[in-house]
Amino acid sequence: MARSKEPPILALPLLGGRALAVLYLSALFLPLALASLRQVAPLDPWELAGAGAGLALLTAIAVQFVTSGRFGPVSGRLGIDKIMAFHKIAAWWVLFGLLLHPVLYVLPTLLDDRARGMDRLIAYYVLPHYRSGVIAIGALALLVIGSALRERLPVRYEVWRASHVVLAVIVAGAGLHHALTVGRFSALGAINTWWWAVAATLAGVIATLYGWRWLWLHLHPWRLKSVTKLADRTWELDIQPAGKTPDLRYEAGQFVWMTVGARRFPLFDHPFSIADIPSRRGISLIIKEAGDFTDQVGRLAPGTLVGVDGPYGEFSLDSHPGKAVLLVAGGAGIGPIMGLLRELVARKDPRPVRLAYAVGQPSNLACVGEIEAAKAVLDFEAMLISETGAEGFSGETGWLDRPRLERLLHGLAPNQTVAMICGPGPMVVAVSDMLLEHGLPMERIVYERFDYAAGSASRQDRKRFAQFLAVGAAVIAGIAGFVAVLA
Repeated sequence: MARSKEPPILALPLLGGRALAVLYLSALFLPLALASLRQVAPLDPWELAGAGAGLALLTAIAVQFVTSGRFGPVSGRLGIDKIMAFHKIAAWWVLFGLLLHPVLYVLPTLLDDRARGMDRLIAYYVLPHYRSGVIAIGALALLVIGSALRERLPVRYEVWRASHVVLAVIVAGAGLHHALTVGRFSALGAINTWWWAVAATLAGVIATLYGWRWLWLHLHPWRLKSVTKLADRTWELDIQPAGKTPDLRYEAGQFVWMTVGARRFPLFDHPFSIADIPSRRGISLIIKEAGDFTDQVGRLAPGTLVGVDGPYGEFSLDSHPGKAVLLVAGGAGIGPIMGLLRELVARKDPRPVRLAYAVGQPSNLACVGEIEAAKAVLDFEAMLISETGAEGFSGETGWLDRPRLERLLHGLAPNQTVAMICGPGPMVVAVSDMLLEHGLPMERIVYERFDYAAGSASRQDRKRFAQFLAVGAAVIAGIAGFVAVLA
């Protein structure tokens, strides 16, 4: 059976975290190196810092298009959640750095003559030939702050996403215009060529994201075969390739971006985990109604055309081996966990497998019969947990706490067990940290987080955040090195 990957234009080798960090820093440092070869009028060290910040961080804006573009080589080995977490953090240091960009230019004057320095700073914001730079910084501020407040904004996800793309294009376009028209290092020579190359690359990225992918979705349509209710507000969609569309090559646990009907365009897609096994034709998605698009999935008619972009993610047992398997699902997180369990059953996997499945109330439990049937094939135990009880419910009532988790893990060697977790952010954090305390190595505790609510960060998240900050510190060091060379 022929199975497709992502669109062929993107089928490139996957890169690890260190390689991506090196490439990121190399991209930001290249314009600094090119600028250091240019002969310009002598500048104060603070002015050089302002120039260096502009050169490196404008390049960082261009890189943001790639980190948010779901390109396999970038996110394939790390997972989109980690790449997007870096994307969000990097956006903040780019914003702060570019806000400082004009201030650093006038800082020597401000220190010498405050009134004259303020006049010069104001001039940067009001004179016509600096206007594109002001537009870029203003649009960037709206972009970053609007993203941070997205959950509180009274706009639909699709509207926010479209505005995000428009603002990003404005930031990049206005920033490049500013560099090419008033940049002290960018008027001529190799650095001028660099900015034109960056502009061409961005045009190619946008054409790929919203042109090529749109075409791919329409040339390779899928069709909704059936919609089945599994639990309260929880549905399973069976989606099959239509016409000559090849089947999807994926690993159990990965996810796809789905669009439906005439809205098969990348701006309207939503991520859903595959709750299926690769050996079966087509894919199934288990989706819980949670607002916006998901509220309509139960009303989708069989025969509806569907766009499928993927697979993505690293949430798979093949990527994370272990001699025992712990599956943890919370609420809507049952989707990828059922994909993993179904694959383990299909393989008749000999390893011990344990499942904890927590929901708000018993009516939210999905696939209970299938979970029970797995006991006939696997060395398998399941713990069903509901925050509230109900008549006839024989599972656990309350939370997935440490005693329950340790009871489920009894007899399994912690250093040989891999844990696959999917659910609400606070639950993922709590379970991840409890497993660390139980003795599981951090690299064997696997989750993909798309909910980074304030105050909800696991030890893994904090370690990753520190690594991201180290990359930011390296950017500052690179700018400092640029100043040291030219001062």
